[in-house]
Amino acid sequence: MMENSKVPALTRAIDILNVIARRGPCSAADIIAELGLPKSTTYLILAELKRQRFITLDVRDNYCLWTKLVELSEQALGKMDLRDIAKQRLTELMEDTGLLCHLGIIDDQNAYYILKIESTSTISVRSHEGKSLSLYRSGIGKCLLAWQDERQQQKIMNNIRFISKTPSTIITLAALKKELDGIRRQGWSFDNGEDYADVRCVAAPVFNARNELAAAISVVGTGQQITTDNRDLLAGKAIACAKDISRRLGWKSPFERKAS
Repeated sequence: MMENSKVPALTRAIDILNVIARRGPCSAADIIAELGLPKSTTYLILAELKRQRFITLDVRDNYCLWTKLVELSEQALGKMDLRDIAKQRLTELMEDTGLLCHLGIIDDQNAYYILKIESTSTISVRSHEGKSLSLYRSGIGKCLLAWQDERQQQKIMNNIRFISKTPSTIITLAALKKELDGIRRQGWSFDNGEDYADVRCVAAPVFNARNELAAAISVVGTGQQITTDNRDLLAGKAIACAKDISRRLGWKSPFERKAS
C-alpha cells in the first residue's frame, strides 16, 4: 500500500511497470485511472522511466516495457545460472565438510551471498541469501576483492571506512593490501573471526571461461569447527570445489589452456 511506503515515488514507478507488464501497452490515461495517481506525478514518472529505457512509446503512443528491463533480467538470469551450476558441487562440499557453504558475488563495490547450503551440524552460523558482506572483514569479501583488477581494487579500498568489529578486524589500508597480496599468492582467503568473533571462514575464487572472477565460495563454521589444525585441509577442499565450479563455467587452468 502506498501509505506504508517509505519511498512513494519508487513505489509508484514500480506500480506503473507492473500495470504495463500485466495489461500490455497502456496509455497514460489508462495508468492514471487504474492506479489513481495524480496526473502531473504520473507524467513525471513516465518521462523518467522512458529516459532510463524502462519503457518506451509505441506507434499509438501507448507505453510499453523496454530494453532496460531486458538488460537487467539478463544480468539476473546470469547470476541464477551461476547458482544452478554451483549448487550441486557446493552441496557436495557441505556434505564432505559438515559445514555451512556459501556462494558470493561482487557487484560494483558491494558483495553478497547468492546461495547458501545449510549444514546438518547442530552448531549453526546465521546467514541468508542476499546478505551484504564486508569486503575487508569476511572471507568471501576479501577473496572477491583480492581478484579485482588493480584499478578497481584501489577504487574500492579508497572508499572503505574501516570499523573494528573484533580484535582481529583489519583496520588500515596497508594491512588490507598486505592481506590481499597474501590471498592472491596462496589462492584462498581466511576470515579469522574478523566480523564475528567466533566465526571462521575459508573462501576460494571461481572463474569463468574468460578467466575472469565470477564469484567466490566459502566454508563457514565456528572457532570450534574451523581451527588451525583443519584450516589448510578445508582450504584445499574449497579450492578443489571452486575449480570444479569454474570448469563448469568453461574455465581452464594455465596447463589446460597451454595443452589446448
